Amino acid sequence: MQIKKRNEADKAKCRQERAVGGDKGKMLKYRTDLAVESKDMYEKENHVLSDKDGVITEEIVYDEDIRAVRIKITSPAGELKLQKPMGNYITIEASGVLEEKEGIKEKAEHAVAEELKKLIKFHYNLKVLVAGLGNSSVTPDALGPSTASKIKVTRHLFIIYDADGDDEMANVSCIVPNVTAMTGMETADIIRKAVEIAQPEIVIVIDSLAARDINRVSTTIQITDTGISPGAGMGNRRKGINRQTVGAEVIAIGVPTVIDASTIIRDTLADNIDSIEKIDEYIQKHDSPMIVTSTDIDMIIKDFSDIIANGINKTLHPGIYF
Repeated sequence: MQIKKRNEADKAKCRQERAVGGDKGKMLKYRTDLAVESKDMYEKENHVLSDKDGVITEEIVYDEDIRAVRIKITSPAGELKLQKPMGNYITIEASGVLEEKEGIKEKAEHAVAEELKKLIKFHYNLKVLVAGLGNSSVTPDALGPSTASKIKVTRHLFIIYDADGDDEMANVSCIVPNVTAMTGMETADIIRKAVEIAQPEIVIVIDSLAARDINRVSTTIQITDTGISPGAGMGNRRKGINRQTVGAEVIAIGVPTVIDASTIIRDTLADNIDSIEKIDEYIQKHDSPMIVTSTDIDMIIKDFSDIIANGINKTLHPGIYF
């Protein structure tokens, strides 16, 4: 009986070590870019978060296949608990995209547009720069470039006709800055130079994300107004892309396309090994910087780049896209 109790205690300790820490602010052992996963992990090991914790949550049901979870971090205490900066985080969950359920992509596009419209208010003089982050040669990292190729770019039309604004479409420019390993330059610096040229009110950045749960790879879109740190989910943190670094408000849109291999190892071992020390020893011995993606990643990139691009186009060009 004592051995059984000790084993259960070890398992509980292991689960706690793998999740977000309590009020002492432990760091995430699981890598994730998704605020909704950070919140779920914290609540699993601590308590349900509320506005008193600096975290406000709202769930919106669009229909049986589409729902949105809006998380707003309102205080430094909330930042500490979720290890995310203060701001808004919207998670859109769409079931049936890969299965090509009838009408699902159109429904998801509508949800993306509706959530974006809450963060981006269309007006006559609206100028927006869209930046597709990532490497088009690496499929799981190609979401940004693929989405950017489908954005309705209009800045050149405003220049040709010497127009200062329009009632039906925004002044939209687009850039695909590639990755630092290809350019030798920080992506944030490239975007800042583009901002100096285009003078946008808002920068929309699209990037691939890392998830805690592999099931989110084909179902989830995150939108946030806090900017983004390219590569942070995989421990390869680059210069952040936010108002301070690029000189304009930043809206980040991402889809989880990978999961850290060590996450799968931890999940598997946690249910089969009683001692956290043994798990740590195994991971230290066998862990390596590897990621896992879906066998359907090609279709995931195509489908979600379609959904995000159309959602952006409907938001920025309400007189053209209905």
